[in-house]
Amino acid sequence: MSRDPLSQGFYARPSALVARELIGTNLVRELDGERLVGRIIETEAYGGASDTASHASRGKTPRNDPMFGPAGFAYIYLIYGLYDLLNVVTETDSVPGAVLIRAFYPVSGEASMSALRGGKAYPQLANGPGKLTRAMGITRVEFNRHDLCLGESLWIEQGEPFSLEDLLVGPRVGIDYARPVDRDAPLRFRLALPRRSV
Repeated sequence: MSRDPLSQGFYARPSALVARELIGTNLVRELDGERLVGRIIETEAYGGASDTASHASRGKTPRNDPMFGPAGFAYIYLIYGLYDLLNVVTETDSVPGAVLIRAFYPVSGEASMSALRGGKAYPQLANGPGKLTRAMGITRVEFNRHDLCLGESLWIEQGEPFSLEDLLVGPRVGIDYARPVDRDAPLRFRLALPRRSV
C-alpha cells in the first residue's frame, strides 16, 4: 500500500494555519497488519508563551518538551489519568506550537476501531480526542515524539477536498482557565459529522 505522509514543511508553519489545513486529511494507523484510516474533521490550534490556553505558556517542561520542536512530530499527553490526546507539533524549532486532533470520521478499518472502543459505533466512535486515540490504539507510551513524516505506524496524508462552506470556525473548548482573549480566539476548526443513511 502507498504511503504519502505530509512533509515536515507542512507542519513547520503557524499552528492556526496547520490546524485549518489538517481538516479533511487522513490520519493513518497501521495496527496488526491492518490500516485504520480516519478523516480528520476537528482540530484546535495552540501557540506558545503568549497563548494562555497552551501547555507551552508556562515554559518548557518534561511534559511539553515535544511542543518546542521539531515540527511534524507527535505530542501525546495524558489527561484525567485516563485519556491520551494526540497533537501534532507545529511552528519552527524552539518556537512552541501544536494542533490537537479532536475528531475523525472513520474511512477504513471501522470494525477494528469499534472493537478497540468496546463496541462503540459511529457517530460516537471517534468524536472526541480521547475517543479517537483509543479507536486507533494510539498511546503516549508508543507514540509520544513519533515522527509523523516517516510514514511508519502512524502518519497523516492528504484526503478528499471539501467545500469551504462546510468549515466551521470558533473558539476552543475546555479552556476556561485561559485569558478571555485566548479563550475566545477562533482557533477551533471542524466539519459537521457526515450523515449516514439507515
